[in-house]
Amino acid sequence: MRRDIYKILIDWKDSNNRHPLLIRGARQTGKTYIVSEFGNQEFENYIYLNFERNSEYKDIFKTVIPVEIVEKIVLYTARRIVPGKTLLFLDEIQECPEAIVSLRYFFEEMPDLHVIGAGSLLEFALKSENFKMPVGRIQYLYLYPLSFGEFLDALGESELRRYILDFSKLINFPINLHDKLNEYVRKY
Repeated sequence: MRRDIYKILIDWKDSNNRHPLLIRGARQTGKTYIVSEFGNQEFENYIYLNFERNSEYKDIFKTVIPVEIVEKIVLYTARRIVPGKTLLFLDEIQECPEAIVSLRYFFEEMPDLHVIGAGSLLEFALKSENFKMPVGRIQYLYLYPLSFGEFLDALGESELRRYILDFSKLINFPINLHDKLNEYVRKY
């Protein structure tokens, strides 16, 4: 299923002034799903670290030196990391505040490596009084629950989605399309 945020991820990937990306959002909105799809579709290498499921990954971030972090990730995962061709996804990153801090150093010292962090309880880590946020070195995105437009796309109704976005067409909206749209609204 395609989400509207996917195009933003593509633009982020292709940007010359890319910052590590931190995706925020409520639980079960599809953060892990969309980043995994993006990683598998758009990169030669995709490395996924989940701090909630694998607490041993926290040991990797006892340093903030990106070269050392990457070296340890390669040893843990037995997978190569090639800047420009690899997406490194740090899921449930709020479980390892040191990983959030390290994003600053990835921006400064390894800008060609694509790094995304995500977590549904991230807001709590960011509001902690002893947490030092790397301001200006991270780009943020917020993933909202599935929109009605995305719902229509998932049903194969992309043309209907485009049609209802043009408000001038809604003045003489056919009754049968109105009924069809009402049924979709009920399902949504």
